[in-house]
Amino acid sequence: MNLSHIDCSKLDRPEVSGYLFHPRPDTAGFSSSTPDIRIPVEEGIAVGAKFHIADKSSPNILFFHGNGEIVSDYDDMADLYHRMDMNFLPVDYRGYGKSDGFPTVTSMLRDAHMIFLFVKEWLDQNNVSGPLAVMGRSLGSASALEIAASYPDQISGLIIESGFAFSLPLMRLIGIDVDTLGITEEDCIGNLCKMKKNQRPTRIIHAEFDHIIPFSDGVALYEACPAQDKMMIKISEADHNTIFYYGRDLYMKTISDFLHNENSP
Repeated sequence: MNLSHIDCSKLDRPEVSGYLFHPRPDTAGFSSSTPDIRIPVEEGIAVGAKFHIADKSSPNILFFHGNGEIVSDYDDMADLYHRMDMNFLPVDYRGYGKSDGFPTVTSMLRDAHMIFLFVKEWLDQNNVSGPLAVMGRSLGSASALEIAASYPDQISGLIIESGFAFSLPLMRLIGIDVDTLGITEEDCIGNLCKMKKNQRPTRIIHAEFDHIIPFSDGVALYEACPAQDKMMIKISEADHNTIFYYGRDLYMKTISDFLHNENSP
């Protein structure tokens, strides 16, 4: 697969990527009973994943987590998804968890394609027949939207949680001098542009008082989405890191209702 058209080289410089990514290895001695999976994304490079399967006919969620998180952080979450009859498939980025390599924006977006194709093949080979939705939290919104814009006929729906619409404000917040480096919004990830291409059923979940990615970014993504079936869910009182604490019931009900009402494309 030729993915050379994906080029975010202005963001791949160390003075930028060092702020953008916070990889953390998986050093925990205990692991869940779900085996680790290695997804090859480039020669000599694989990223880690866990495919928590409740039932082979249940809906599937391919999940891209937020920055500073790793797949094993979501072992307990898998039980919640199972109780609601959903399969949960979290994946890492390069350098995160048990993955190889070092993360860059270009590799993250290119890897999303390789991950998606691997997951589709794995589900088919293991007779997991339920519909496949894609979900991204925070940083993971970039990977989820890359897939939604590229494979619209192969996913049942899109869920964005705490996702960003605009890259430059976020980069300024974390300390990147985008003006000196000559970085423009057009040089960046393009979440808003990708959302404008998304016709699949969509749910956007965002914390009311998100202090990292403001609620207005969620609104911008919602307004840009041309899908007829779309919904914006506000988690009241929560911020970026307490969204699940304050909104667990609404969060999970939103996802469960969404997936169980969707059919395979």
